[in-house]
Amino acid sequence: MGHSDTVRVDAAKWTYPPFSALRQGGYVWGRGTLDDKTDLMAAMMTMLLLKRSNVPLDRDVIFVTEAGEEASTGPGIQYLVNERWADIDAEVCMAESGGVRRIGGQPRFAVVQTTEKQPRGVKLVSTGPAGHGSRPLRTNALVHLAAAVEKIAMWDPPMKFNDTTRYYFEKLGSVSSPEEAARYKGLFDSQKSAAVREYLAENEPATYSMLHTSISPNMISGGYQRKRQKKIPSEAEATLDVRALPGEDINAFYELMRKVINDPAIKIVADTANARPGPAPSRIDSDAFKAIEGAYQKTYGVPTLPYMSTGATDMSYLRTKGVQCYGVGPMVDQEDAPKGFGAHSDQERILEDAVYKHLQFFWEAVKTIAGTK
Repeated sequence: MGHSDTVRVDAAKWTYPPFSALRQGGYVWGRGTLDDKTDLMAAMMTMLLLKRSNVPLDRDVIFVTEAGEEASTGPGIQYLVNERWADIDAEVCMAESGGVRRIGGQPRFAVVQTTEKQPRGVKLVSTGPAGHGSRPLRTNALVHLAAAVEKIAMWDPPMKFNDTTRYYFEKLGSVSSPEEAARYKGLFDSQKSAAVREYLAENEPATYSMLHTSISPNMISGGYQRKRQKKIPSEAEATLDVRALPGEDINAFYELMRKVINDPAIKIVADTANARPGPAPSRIDSDAFKAIEGAYQKTYGVPTLPYMSTGATDMSYLRTKGVQCYGVGPMVDQEDAPKGFGAHSDQERILEDAVYKHLQFFWEAVKTIAGTK
């Protein structure tokens, strides 16, 4: 399964045209090269190869592509699950959000997504009396909102491991440098954990996000249009991107947020419109996981770790129906995302070599899972 939609682009910020798929410098450049056209390509080509090669199969192989993962799951995966389930019902699904991590030009390990965080939309709403800008008010709604956003953004929420993340961090040390291994091991040491988390927050935000329910302030609105700056607004709001750990008591977490903010002028308003289900993780002792692990080893010569993605995928709806879902993906440079070349960035790109290798991996995994034994 793969989604054909992408996030939007601001073409003016791109060095190369965002939908050109330009090949330059050993990379393919363009929106969706990582999210999610490479998985879509590999799945589609695998279907063609199975047919062209007349591969004998013990299982049906179903190719699903839909649009809506990035913005609105209703007409996409939810429609397929609710209205066309008989067409897509399967024991196993391979989709997005895993892949091979290359560090310093060398593939080091692969991750397979077996569970994921749950998006929770939250707004901080600040209220106060309106007034004239020539008479500043300590009760200014914008001032209170700014203080609340800073507090919540700098907060280190309680760290919680689940089975997937505990195994991931325990094993991550075995494929890391001695310095990195010591750091990840320090997460399990109460005397060192806080310092390690602070380091990860500054230097490895994706890793840091796996440790707890995370909060990112992404939008702020308040006040009036230009040339009306002399009026103090009576209300302002900030939209937070909250990504909850599987099994998180979200109402209890909101209560912790209120205590951190500690301001009666601020209300926390939950938005459940785009909430996704939180099913149990997929098994790592299944034949399918072992086949994926073997395909990564054969293609890249690297070990595989189960992984919890910090972003949401359409697999959550399939897991709720009992499908064993595994998030896979191409080889990427670990250093690329911080440089601005990752998924959803303004210079999204993929290694040309990774395109070919991902198809090879996909072919090996699907053939092992579904081919005649």
